[in-house]
Amino acid sequence: MRLNLEGREGRRAKEGVGEHPAPESDYLTMFRASRRESASDEAVRTLKGQFAGSLDARMNFDSVFRVVRKTVLKHTGRERPGVGLALADLPNELGAYWEIGGNYIVMNSILVGAMRRIAASETEYNSFIYTILAHEYIHSLGFVDEADARRITAAVAIEAFGPEHPAAVIANGDIWTIYPVLRFAPSGLNENIRFVENFDIERTSSYIR
Repeated sequence: MRLNLEGREGRRAKEGVGEHPAPESDYLTMFRASRRESASDEAVRTLKGQFAGSLDARMNFDSVFRVVRKTVLKHTGRERPGVGLALADLPNELGAYWEIGGNYIVMNSILVGAMRRIAASETEYNSFIYTILAHEYIHSLGFVDEADARRITAAVAIEAFGPEHPAAVIANGDIWTIYPVLRFAPSGLNENIRFVENFDIERTSSYIR
């Protein structure tokens, strides 16, 4: 069963998704025009939360996931080793999925690329990646119910970063409402799967060489 970020367990949300995506040129124009203001670096630094500044630098998937691990463990007391990550061209209403019994989170590479273009700061981009990874990682810890996973993801982010941090705002809201232009991103069919190397190496390096 595939689980997404839309709050509808076992199926993909269709509401509000355009049936005819805009042409590429119009799509990029909308991306640039829709850049939203994120919290300033100074504001982020003054927020309450032990991890408030941990997403400010340029980071790869593994370094963001290290923050996911630490914050989720602190809030839930649960963790699991050996989680893998793959990128694929997924439908544009699907942020990511984790299959029950599997070891891999599969994230929508199209939306990742879109956020790389429209994010106003590294903090905002990393917060987007953090929220998707945290949500699916929480599923993998046994919180299968979609509503529970959304609630826990929001609680973890608010506790870790403070309520005004971009990660908390995204986790406590809906990605397609916060970034409505993503509804016009190209849509894939779970194709072009690429496995991310050197992911979760902090937890696997002791037994994988």
